[in-house]
Amino acid sequence: MFVRIVALATATIVAFALASPVPAAAKLKNIVLVHGAWADGSSWAKVIPLLQAQGYNVTAVQNPLTSLDDDVAATKRVLNLQDGPVLLVGHSWAGMVITQAGTDPKVVGLVYVDAFSPDVGQSANDLGQGFPAPPGLKAVTGPSDSFLWLSQAGVEQYFVPGLSKSDADVVWSTQGPITATSFSVKVTAAAWKAKPSWCLFGMHDQMISPDLERAMAKKIGAKSVVEVDSGHVPMLEQPQKVADFIANVAKGL
Repeated sequence: MFVRIVALATATIVAFALASPVPAAAKLKNIVLVHGAWADGSSWAKVIPLLQAQGYNVTAVQNPLTSLDDDVAATKRVLNLQDGPVLLVGHSWAGMVITQAGTDPKVVGLVYVDAFSPDVGQSANDLGQGFPAPPGLKAVTGPSDSFLWLSQAGVEQYFVPGLSKSDADVVWSTQGPITATSFSVKVTAAAWKAKPSWCLFGMHDQMISPDLERAMAKKIGAKSVVEVDSGHVPMLEQPQKVADFIANVAKGL
């Protein structure tokens, strides 16, 4: 009798296990966005609601732009707040930041948006060697108190040429200046060597050469590379395309 009861119980457990669906792997829900030089977290303002509407937990880092180490520290503070795996996205100068900060164990993928993607021992200045100087550098003013700024005319002509003048003026007014020494600091780690990476950039970028961006994407073995009809800040000029690209990457993770 005891043997029969055990057999029936075992059969019931097996049948329940077979009938119950196996829980799917948890979907990635955390996306951290990191802004570049001459910008702040509001440069992602058009992309954030589009990603939130798809159910993602989105956080924009506010970089002090005082040094690479300071920006990496600011990014890591935000990563520490996340409750699970993170897709880390960086624009422009922030490519340096996510390359270094992306070694954090919570980060499972990297997205470079018109961004630098250095190797260990490379600075932003090093990456530009061998490529023509982008025209937007003519708009850089300073240093003033060790910080570099973009002129108002330069923001309109080179930084966000696809925006209306009134929108470009907001970008100019909210810009974050960056220390002149930041561009010569070399990264000591390269997260893209161990984690999958993707690249998106504007084909009319005048702040970083599109040819350099193509070369960097090839160097890091980007899983996909998308060029959009935009200048240096496609998050503001083509927010839907940028949001869709980021969301598609997140879904794949």
